[in-house]
Amino acid sequence: MSGTEIKSDDNSYKDVQAKLTKLTKALEDKAVELEVLRRRMQGNATRAEDVAKAIENAELDPKFVEATYAVSTALGGTVAQLRRLIEDAAEGASHSQVVQRTHARLYGRLDEVRSGRPEKTPKPGFLAD
Repeated sequence: MSGTEIKSDDNSYKDVQAKLTKLTKALEDKAVELEVLRRRMQGNATRAEDVAKAIENAELDPKFVEATYAVSTALGGTVAQLRRLIEDAAEGASHSQVVQRTHARLYGRLDEVRSGRPEKTPKPGFLAD
């Protein structure tokens, strides 16, 4: 198991909080990485368009001009989709922070009480038939 993994079957209060923190950070980090990629692709799209104009002005075979414009257009479309993906990652990070705060509000005090007493706590469902 790598240092970035958290055991998924552990659902104690502190572990859920750690998982939510890790999720938020991962989404924020991916949004940053995707933004770097988006900028590079935007630059490539612009360069491809410039090349297409240059080879058109050089009166190269039209099929090469069309192909180069097609590359520029495809990269531009990918840039737009990356922008949406970046927004989704940022929104996911925001939602996970809300979930973490809500979880802390609902269960934080209970965890303090349970963690502060010397007696063991029965497993969930102990009283269920």
